Amino acid sequence: MHDDDDASADPPLALSHDWVRADWTRRATLDALARGGLGAMLAASGIAGTAHASTDEVVRIGYLPITDAAALLVAHAQGLFEAEGLKVEPPTPVRSWSALVEGFAAGRFNVVHFLKPIPVWMRYNNKFPVKLLAWAHTNGSGLVVGSHTTVREFKDLGGTRIAVPFWYSMHNVVLQFGLRQVGLTPVIKPDGAPVAPGEVALQILPPPEMPAALAARKIDGYIVAEPFNALGELKVGARMLRFTGDIWKNHPCCVVAVHERDTQERPAWTQKITDAIVAAQVFASKNKAEVAKLISKDGKGYLPVPGEVVLKAMTDYGPAYDESGAVRHRDWKSGRIDFQPWPYPSATKLIVQAMQQTVVEGDTAFLKALDPEFVAKDLYDLRFVEAALKKHPGWIEDASVDRASPFVREEVLTL
Repeated sequence: MHDDDDASADPPLALSHDWVRADWTRRATLDALARGGLGAMLAASGIAGTAHASTDEVVRIGYLPITDAAALLVAHAQGLFEAEGLKVEPPTPVRSWSALVEGFAAGRFNVVHFLKPIPVWMRYNNKFPVKLLAWAHTNGSGLVVGSHTTVREFKDLGGTRIAVPFWYSMHNVVLQFGLRQVGLTPVIKPDGAPVAPGEVALQILPPPEMPAALAARKIDGYIVAEPFNALGELKVGARMLRFTGDIWKNHPCCVVAVHERDTQERPAWTQKITDAIVAAQVFASKNKAEVAKLISKDGKGYLPVPGEVVLKAMTDYGPAYDESGAVRHRDWKSGRIDFQPWPYPSATKLIVQAMQQTVVEGDTAFLKALDPEFVAKDLYDLRFVEAALKKHPGWIEDASVDRASPFVREEVLTL
């Protein structure tokens, strides 16, 4: 369905590649990830044994050009790291999650945003010492389908091909939850293989490639972070089927990750990073339109898409989506994307449980042995975010936070 071998070819509507790190080959990386884990990926990339971050205290941020990275980008754009006394390099954009994992593991980056399931896979399958500081945002993703399809409900997805950004992603977890609810079976099949009416074929695509693949009808839909849903809606006639935040109420998506040794050996440095990011989240929560312009191609250029697209991606959650059925739980009072840093343990437990039921490529034996309670306590170092929340109490005003019970919640997951 999608020719993954030619990563250099520009499909129709492809974004400019001038912001992409060219020294990563996506095919080799994805193959290594699927077959051998993180160690094999590093070996395939020729950097095995180099996975050591710099010993200086310069903040080196790696990110995908999506709104999930907004808190890190705002912190850089507004000088919040420098305000904490830190030196910081310009954030480095990469094209795919596999490239970001590789760059972090190799020590090119010491602060990144990861899809929540990625560090679960890294820490417990690959024994890589990643540690999480906070959530980067809540909600912020959706499932869109092509105008060439007749899909109007989840149950209509049978026989289609849907792209996900990474096997270990909230997108894959939420999508497969929805498919199970309507009796459809997620499968992994090669391009061109027939898809039965009761199946949905899943494949990996980097987010920037999804709109073009949909326009070319190489896929029937995709589930991904913004602004690529908004881009699909505005530029290729994609139809928003459901927002993920309307399936899992105020779900985590991306999280802020660092190397565990930095939390142990440089706690003051780690605290300053956390303080800057939490301050950025408080600002982003209250100034979404301004942030959209700031991070867009028309602002600081962190994202290679126009301001109008990012503005839609961050603010357009209006009544038209009620009419189409993309929003069915308006009483949840969620936004298209929201920003709050507190990592609810209940969400981590649910993620682990959901991952144990989610179809992914490669060896998943480690998932069966995971104890959700243990992961919820072990994956995060909460010292830093707890201190940052006291310093920046405005976090509690985000729409995704229940002010009556800001640190504890019950997870709501329903189609």
